[in-house]
Amino acid sequence: MVTRIVAESGFTPRYAFMTMMSAGIAILGLLLSSPAVVIGAMLISPLMGPILGLGFSLALFDFAELRRSVVAFGAGSVLAVLFTAAIVTVSPLQAPTAEILARTRPNLFDLLVALFAALAGTFAIIRGRGETIVGVAIATALMPPLAVVGYGLATRNIPVLTGSAALFGANFVTIALAATALARLYGFGHFLSARQSWMQTVVLILAFIGMSIPLAFSLGQIASEALTANQVRSYLSERFGPGSRVTQLDLDFSRTPLSVRSVVIAPRDRAVGGRMLDAELEKRLGRPLLVQVDQILLNPNAGAGAEQEALARANAAAATGDDVSAEVSHVVEVAAGVAPEAVTLDREHRRVTAAAAALPGAPLAAYWTLERRASAAADGWTVELVPPLLPMPAIAFEDNNDRLDEPGRRAVLVSVWAARRWNVRALGVPGLPAGAPPERPTLNQRRALAVAALLRENGVSAVPAQGGGQSFALSPALAGS
Repeated sequence: MVTRIVAESGFTPRYAFMTMMSAGIAILGLLLSSPAVVIGAMLISPLMGPILGLGFSLALFDFAELRRSVVAFGAGSVLAVLFTAAIVTVSPLQAPTAEILARTRPNLFDLLVALFAALAGTFAIIRGRGETIVGVAIATALMPPLAVVGYGLATRNIPVLTGSAALFGANFVTIALAATALARLYGFGHFLSARQSWMQTVVLILAFIGMSIPLAFSLGQIASEALTANQVRSYLSERFGPGSRVTQLDLDFSRTPLSVRSVVIAPRDRAVGGRMLDAELEKRLGRPLLVQVDQILLNPNAGAGAEQEALARANAAAATGDDVSAEVSHVVEVAAGVAPEAVTLDREHRRVTAAAAALPGAPLAAYWTLERRASAAADGWTVELVPPLLPMPAIAFEDNNDRLDEPGRRAVLVSVWAARRWNVRALGVPGLPAGAPPERPTLNQRRALAVAALLRENGVSAVPAQGGGQSFALSPALAGS
């Protein structure tokens, strides 16, 4: 038995070749997100030989075999990582798939998988039955994480690299120590002294406890995140009613506060304000959140085709990439002088909105200029900067002249822009005659009529207001009148 294990635990050309081929198949399966291909890699993986040799050498205190097994396992692991890294480097597919991400956060369940595989593999070796099949189980715990280490190295993705390396290391130690424990249970190493036996027992117990504590914490964190995601999904489904559907839900637990982004298809009469969603969801979860819910609102009698079309538009908008939207958000954030959470992004319609912070001494025209600059920087996006409530700019005319020059037209257009941002539908024009224009209007009336005509050309109603003169300003006080 021991002779057979020793024969299969060393480094040979066949072992090196089969390890590289197994790693190559594994990384291709992970990049394609194909579990069947990953299983194929496990079928030919030779990693069980040196790792069981390591476990039995610990049970027998055979340090020569221990060094031999460690060298074989270490060399094979390095070859596998380098080979998978080379494949990923030349591959056109480098985006992290679900299969890859699943092997970057080790937890207690991963340790149990490795433990059960090791116990089954060692038992099969000792009893002489089913070694090949059990070797697949051991490779399940080792080869995919090892391939993901190569992926992380090739893509320079440090979180993926460190997470998969931690999973691989924990599984490796668990399998080796489980093999040692089962070998001692079956009488291997019976010649060891009581002190050596106690030393082995203490080392095994401390090692398992030392690995179990952080992995149990990681499992608890994963369970907490899953519970939070379920709470958010349940809240959105309840808030938008039975006719709604949550089609996308992404939670970024690495951000503070927690970032929540979702796409919801709902009837048009179930629309909910973004701030209301923020407040209610924060109250339910009991923690600060950064919430963005893209609402796809449909008419009640819209069919399945309209829903699919709306969802396709939302997905296309999301496909523009978080990096692009984050860059646009940052541009508006700087222009408005506000915090990131004060910027609202509508990815479906490519619109970004923010209420600008008050700048000391800045006139209304300054905010108009800021919005135009932000729009130029955010190519393909509509930027809406809501200015603080400030006086409208003065509209000046030259002596005895009722024609708007360029500064005068600019002042009127700035007023139009401010009215739209404030949702004001009508502006008061000083000196504007009520009803039909008189046959022989005065100079001040002609000026007011010229301003009113420009307002109406740009979609804003004009109503009479008190005041007048050579230099006057419009007023939003008569909104809706």
